[in-house]
Amino acid sequence: MSVYRGYVGTYTKGESRGIYSFDLDTDQPVFSKVQVAAELENPTYLTISKDNQRLYTVIKEGMFGGVAAYRIDSSGRLSKLSTEMIEGAPPCYVSVDRKNRFVLSANYHKGTLDIYPTDTDRGIKEKSDTVRQTGSGPDKSRQEGPHLHFADFTPDEKYIVSVDLGTDQLSTYEESEGQLRRKDVYTFNPGTGPRHLVFHPAAPFAYVMSELSNEVIALRFDKESGHFSPLQIISSVKPEFEGHSQGAAIKITSDGRFVYVSNRGENSIAVFKTNSESGQLSLVEHVSTAGEWPRDFELDPSEKFLIVANQYSGNLVLYARDSETGRLTLNSSDSKVPDPVCVKFLHVRD
Repeated sequence: MSVYRGYVGTYTKGESRGIYSFDLDTDQPVFSKVQVAAELENPTYLTISKDNQRLYTVIKEGMFGGVAAYRIDSSGRLSKLSTEMIEGAPPCYVSVDRKNRFVLSANYHKGTLDIYPTDTDRGIKEKSDTVRQTGSGPDKSRQEGPHLHFADFTPDEKYIVSVDLGTDQLSTYEESEGQLRRKDVYTFNPGTGPRHLVFHPAAPFAYVMSELSNEVIALRFDKESGHFSPLQIISSVKPEFEGHSQGAAIKITSDGRFVYVSNRGENSIAVFKTNSESGQLSLVEHVSTAGEWPRDFELDPSEKFLIVANQYSGNLVLYARDSETGRLTLNSSDSKVPDPVCVKFLHVRD
């Protein structure tokens, strides 16, 4: 029997009490043991260290926001180690490198990228550097200033990249002793509103999900220079869809053959197949998320299933995934979690 432990980050403006945990039994397949794993305010995005020893989350405490570190014990329970907070809105994204040396956070409201050294005992130290973006975009309601929505490491961890919805920019940084230096900038079409990014695991490509234009942008990535160049732009919603929709999450399979994205408003998962030679995408299908406002989703460690977090309807929905075609089939199992935003699993040991 294969059972995987997952965690859900949430908004706590309603019934949610913080981070939830669950088990996914892939033989049944069903969700079980859905429960509160840690009580805190607005842990909207999480990340888990490669060794499964630490969980890092964004956090809000009154008028302060920042990042918190939790210890994960052998049973999957969480215990708080430390928080690093400053006055103002909390970040919206958090990530960690494979060696658990640095934690990154992207702050939508402040337009900043922060880097924090980790600590074996305390979990996380005071941030060592902050990069504050500048600029704006043509959408005066959403792009009046910088709004970072993503910050993570490149696959070889030579560089750090950030995605700025407010300025339509993708920036590449070098890190040295916890300090950041901008190396390169790629600018999207005005009004794109880029949100999240994934790298192809084996080929020199990256894929960006846009929130405002509801598109997936395929890019070529030069791992030596850190430079991005355009390959393709493809819509993430159906051609006949006429309502309001916002692009959200994007994920890629470990073999690099399929890219999945979520559309809030159309309430769908769009499935794309990648071309390993050109890097371009072709649409496979759109699937209803069986709920409202799919803010995030995740592939389970076996990649036989995909779990959608529908924020407004407060449910996790399970889909079986065909590894050959990429297609999704709705499973009868779902689970109630209030205001879910982010889903992460413990890593399977190599």
